[in-house]
Amino acid sequence: MSRISIPEYAMALAHVASMRSEDPYRKVGAAALDFDNRVIGTAYNGLAPGFNAPPGFWDDREARQKFMLHAEVNLCSLFRRGEAKIIATTTMPCTACMQTLCAYGIKEIYYRDIYHASDAPEIARLYSVKLEQVEFTPFDGTVGPVA
Repeated sequence: MSRISIPEYAMALAHVASMRSEDPYRKVGAAALDFDNRVIGTAYNGLAPGFNAPPGFWDDREARQKFMLHAEVNLCSLFRRGEAKIIATTTMPCTACMQTLCAYGIKEIYYRDIYHASDAPEIARLYSVKLEQVEFTPFDGTVGPVA
Protein backbone atom coordinates (compact mmCIF):
# COMPACT_ATOMS: atom_id res chain seq x y z
CA MET A 1 0.00 0.00 0.00
CA SER A 2 1.31 3.41 -0.91
CA ARG A 3 1.47 6.31 1.50
CA ILE A 4 -1.10 9.09 1.17
CA SER A 5 0.09 12.62 0.37
CA ILE A 6 0.16 15.44 2.93
CA PRO A 7 -2.92 17.12 1.36
CA GLU A 8 -4.76 13.76 1.48
CA TYR A 9 -3.70 13.30 5.11
CA ALA A 10 -5.03 16.73 6.02
CA MET A 11 -8.24 16.05 4.07
CA ALA A 12 -8.75 12.76 5.92
CA LEU A 13 -8.50 14.67 9.22
CA ALA A 14 -10.95 17.30 7.94
CA HIS A 15 -13.34 14.56 6.84
CA VAL A 16 -13.33 12.94 10.27
CA ALA A 17 -13.84 16.34 11.94
CA SER A 18 -16.88 16.98 9.71
CA MET A 19 -18.57 13.93 11.22
CA ARG A 20 -18.82 15.86 14.52
CA SER A 21 -20.94 18.65 13.01
CA GLU A 22 -24.47 18.83 14.33
CA ASP A 23 -25.75 20.63 11.22
CA PRO A 24 -28.08 18.22 9.40
CA TYR A 25 -27.77 20.12 6.11
CA ARG A 26 -24.04 20.71 5.64
CA LYS A 27 -21.28 19.02 7.60
CA VAL A 28 -17.95 20.78 7.10
CA GLY A 29 -14.65 19.82 8.71
CA ALA A 30 -11.24 21.47 8.64
CA ALA A 31 -7.70 20.62 9.68
CA ALA A 32 -4.56 22.74 10.12
CA LEU A 33 -0.97 21.60 9.74
CA ASP A 34 2.15 23.56 10.65
CA PHE A 35 5.30 24.03 8.56
CA ASP A 36 6.55 20.55 9.58
CA ASN A 37 3.21 18.98 8.58
CA ARG A 38 2.25 18.39 12.19
CA VAL A 39 -1.39 18.66 13.15
CA ILE A 40 -2.27 21.91 14.91
CA GLY A 41 -5.95 21.18 15.20
CA THR A 42 -9.23 20.11 13.67
CA ALA A 43 -12.63 21.77 13.74
CA TYR A 44 -16.11 21.60 12.28
CA ASN A 45 -19.09 23.86 11.64
CA GLY A 46 -21.56 24.23 14.44
CA LEU A 47 -22.82 26.36 17.26
CA ALA A 48 -20.70 28.21 19.79
CA PRO A 49 -19.23 25.94 22.48
CA GLY A 50 -21.62 25.34 25.35
CA PHE A 51 -24.72 26.55 23.49
CA ASN A 52 -27.61 24.11 23.55
CA ALA A 53 -30.01 24.66 20.68
CA PRO A 54 -33.66 25.08 21.64
CA PRO A 55 -36.25 22.62 20.30
CA GLY A 56 -36.96 23.17 16.60
CA PHE A 57 -33.71 25.09 16.01
CA TRP A 58 -32.47 22.68 13.34
CA ASP A 59 -35.78 22.63 11.45
CA ASP A 60 -35.37 25.95 9.60
CA ARG A 61 -32.06 26.10 7.73
CA GLU A 62 -32.38 29.75 6.69
CA ALA A 63 -33.27 30.97 10.18
CA ARG A 64 -30.35 29.17 11.86
CA GLN A 65 -27.72 29.77 9.16
CA LYS A 66 -26.62 33.12 10.60
CA PHE A 67 -25.83 31.47 13.94
CA MET A 68 -23.57 28.73 12.55
CA LEU A 69 -19.84 29.13 13.10
CA HIS A 70 -17.90 27.94 10.06
CA ALA A 71 -15.29 25.21 10.44
CA GLU A 72 -12.51 27.54 9.26
CA VAL A 73 -13.38 30.16 11.90
CA ASN A 74 -13.47 27.51 14.63
CA LEU A 75 -10.13 26.18 13.36
CA CYS A 76 -8.43 29.60 13.38
CA SER A 77 -9.31 29.94 17.08
CA LEU A 78 -6.78 27.14 17.73
CA PHE A 79 -3.61 28.85 16.45
CA ARG A 80 -1.92 32.24 16.00
CA ARG A 81 -1.14 34.02 12.75
CA GLY A 82 1.84 32.45 11.00
CA GLU A 83 1.67 29.09 12.84
CA ALA A 84 -0.27 27.17 10.18
CA LYS A 85 0.89 26.49 6.64
CA ILE A 86 -1.79 24.12 5.35
CA ILE A 87 -5.54 24.10 5.80
CA ALA A 88 -7.74 21.32 4.47
CA THR A 89 -11.49 21.75 4.47
CA THR A 90 -14.18 19.47 3.17
CA THR A 91 -15.85 22.39 1.34
CA MET A 92 -14.15 25.30 -0.44
CA PRO A 93 -14.01 28.24 1.98
CA CYS A 94 -16.72 30.86 1.59
CA THR A 95 -15.56 34.38 0.77
CA ALA A 96 -15.39 35.51 4.42
CA CYS A 97 -13.53 32.38 5.53
CA MET A 98 -11.06 32.71 2.66
CA GLN A 99 -10.38 36.30 3.74
CA THR A 100 -9.85 35.10 7.32
CA LEU A 101 -7.44 32.34 6.22
CA CYS A 102 -5.44 34.89 4.22
CA ALA A 103 -5.29 37.18 7.27
CA TYR A 104 -3.84 34.24 9.22
CA GLY A 105 -1.06 33.86 6.64
CA ILE A 106 -2.11 30.44 5.32
CA LYS A 107 -0.04 29.44 2.26
CA GLU A 108 -1.89 26.32 1.06
CA ILE A 109 -5.60 25.53 1.19
CA TYR A 110 -7.04 22.23 0.03
CA TYR A 111 -10.73 21.52 -0.32
CA ARG A 112 -12.82 18.56 -1.46
CA ASP A 113 -16.21 19.98 -2.48
CA ILE A 114 -16.71 23.10 -4.61
CA TYR A 115 -18.74 25.97 -3.14
CA HIS A 116 -19.92 28.00 -6.12
CA ALA A 117 -21.05 31.02 -4.08
CA SER A 118 -17.45 31.72 -3.02
CA ASP A 119 -14.89 34.22 -4.27
CA ALA A 120 -12.11 32.03 -2.83
CA PRO A 121 -10.35 31.37 -6.18
CA GLU A 122 -10.08 35.09 -6.93
CA ILE A 123 -8.90 35.89 -3.40
CA ALA A 124 -6.31 33.09 -3.55
CA ARG A 125 -4.90 34.45 -6.82
CA LEU A 126 -4.59 37.97 -5.40
CA TYR A 127 -2.78 36.79 -2.25
CA SER A 128 -0.73 34.04 -3.99
CA VAL A 129 -2.31 31.31 -1.88
CA LYS A 130 -2.35 27.81 -3.30
CA LEU A 131 -6.02 26.76 -3.50
CA GLU A 132 -6.45 23.24 -4.81
CA GLN A 133 -9.20 20.66 -4.95
CA VAL A 134 -8.33 17.27 -3.45
CA GLU A 135 -10.93 14.64 -4.23
CA PHE A 136 -10.15 12.32 -1.34
CA THR A 137 -12.52 10.66 1.08
CA PRO A 138 -10.72 8.22 3.36
CA PHE A 139 -13.66 5.90 3.90
CA ASP A 140 -17.39 5.64 3.30
CA GLY A 141 -18.31 7.64 6.43
CA THR A 142 -19.96 4.85 8.38
CA VAL A 143 -19.20 4.84 12.06
CA GLY A 144 -18.95 1.83 14.29
CA PRO A 145 -16.77 -1.14 15.14
CA VAL A 146 -14.96 -2.94 12.36
CA ALA A 147 -16.27 -6.47 11.86
